[in-house]
Amino acid sequence: MNPAAETARYIDSLGPQALAKAAAYTHGNHWLLLWGLLVAAAVTLLFVRLRVLDRIDTRLSRRGWALRTWVLCAAFFLLSALVTLPWDIYTGWIRETAYDRTSQPLGDWLGQAAISTVITALLGGLFFLGVYALIRRTGRRWWIWSGGLAAIAISAFLLVAPIAIEPLFNKYTPVPEGPVRDALVEMAAKADIPADRIYMFDGSRQSNNFTANVSGIGHSARIAISDVAIGKASLDEVRAVTGHEIGHYVLGHIWRMVFVFAALAALLFFVADRFFPRLARLFGSDAEIGDPRGFPVLLFFLSLFSLVTLPITNTLIRIDESEADLYSLKTENRPDALATALVKTAEYRNPRPGAVEETIFYDHPSVERRVRVAMDWKAAHPPAAE
Repeated sequence: MNPAAETARYIDSLGPQALAKAAAYTHGNHWLLLWGLLVAAAVTLLFVRLRVLDRIDTRLSRRGWALRTWVLCAAFFLLSALVTLPWDIYTGWIRETAYDRTSQPLGDWLGQAAISTVITALLGGLFFLGVYALIRRTGRRWWIWSGGLAAIAISAFLLVAPIAIEPLFNKYTPVPEGPVRDALVEMAAKADIPADRIYMFDGSRQSNNFTANVSGIGHSARIAISDVAIGKASLDEVRAVTGHEIGHYVLGHIWRMVFVFAALAALLFFVADRFFPRLARLFGSDAEIGDPRGFPVLLFFLSLFSLVTLPITNTLIRIDESEADLYSLKTENRPDALATALVKTAEYRNPRPGAVEETIFYDHPSVERRVRVAMDWKAAHPPAAE
């Protein structure tokens, strides 16, 4: 066989119209990153110039420092979410609906957005309360301690999320009895994963995308497959996709990401410590980095830093995704099933990006690249018997 020709055949099977639509959707998402940063800058400027947090701080002047700090952070999360609601509706619902990526009613979307905002305000407020406490107590090396706090916070969130947070947005149930469940139980047993760690969830509630994921750590870790994937996929495709997710689980990718994002958080805080005063003055704030009144500026710095370091984080995630694909190929040896499953994801991710575009914006290798790996594997290894 010719792997290059087989790869082209798989990608071209989508048809020119679907490929053009996927490219337009993907390129639009790239631009949204820039526009989102500009929206964040406008919100930061609005809150600083109107002295919103200063006024809240004045009203709470008789309260303890910890309560005051948490309220300021939580209030900014809540109030900024209200200010950016029209933008979020456009990016998260109107545009997704226009591209047939969701069938979720607007009312349900708004309800889930409200839940997400409240959780962010509560937990995000607590995390940044910890950061501000470390700035006060640990001096110039606060950024190192804050990186450690980020590692603890990420680990705690991953532990709790499958139990207390994810069920607020989706219903997780065991895969129904039948050939699919039998296959998944068999695969889990081979990887020493308890069968009760594999779930199906109603991902169609929010998205029409063909997805699956690994979440949680320790006893809360699980593999979850969207009902969209199970409904659209053949048994071989389910096995290939689940093999990929089992790869993430077995290879410990979640722990690797905890370390990576904690290290990036420490780097963020280090850079913020050096440049915060200049950025604050640029927005018109007189707050120092340890002053919670400057929280909008600190969060904008986080947005800016995330965008600048996007090629780094995406490259690291792509490495994990490539390793998980290889794990699926090694354990399941179903390259054609993996290829056809990947092509289904090309409906919302341009399968043929340029090299620079893929490096900067893609947190998964391009579908074309992943299918080519599967076809190269197929050429070197006879596929499993049907």
